[in-house]
Amino acid sequence: MLTFIIVLLAIAGLVGLDQAIKLWAIANLQNQPARPFLPLGSLDWMHLNYVENRGAAFSIMSGNRGFLIVFPLVMLAVCLYLLHRYGKTHRWLYAALPLIAAGGIGNLIDRIFRDGAVVDYLDVQLFRFAVFNFADICVTVGVALTVICVLFVEKEVPDAKKAKKAKRMPFAHTVTELPEAGTLPEAGELPEAGEREILPELTEDSDDAGA
Repeated sequence: MLTFIIVLLAIAGLVGLDQAIKLWAIANLQNQPARPFLPLGSLDWMHLNYVENRGAAFSIMSGNRGFLIVFPLVMLAVCLYLLHRYGKTHRWLYAALPLIAAGGIGNLIDRIFRDGAVVDYLDVQLFRFAVFNFADICVTVGVALTVICVLFVEKEVPDAKKAKKAKRMPFAHTVTELPEAGTLPEAGELPEAGEREILPELTEDSDDAGA
């Protein structure tokens, strides 16, 4: 329960950071020319460019506001269910799914309270790419982490760990060969517990030798 509360707080923190950056972008970038961002020496690789996106990633499904509101809600419910159902056995879900959920909620808030428009501001200059935001980064990293863990991490789980999860079966003795009828010893002839050798049957000759 405590872990699940921490996950919810992490999601809330990421959503709050996303909304804070968007409020800053609205106040400082809207109706302003693009400006360089984090230049690497003389390499101009990223600009801050205010854009309102009314679609999903890469502006697809633009205008379908109803679907773009319902779909993130469904994905949020799926993420929380997977965390509750499989989080204990797949720890990496606690890193991947909160990122996906936080990114979805961040953009969902824009679509609900900003007339269906998502605020984007990161514009890559090295190649032609869509303008995106912090919420998009969270979703992308979460999905990438999920793919990597499913393809590589899950396959590297030792068989010994998998064996611990196997259901224990009760121990059962198996009889490989049944004795023939009439050869079972009488109750008084059974050896005592722990006795491994069967004593030879005493005969008259052995009695005489002992005398």
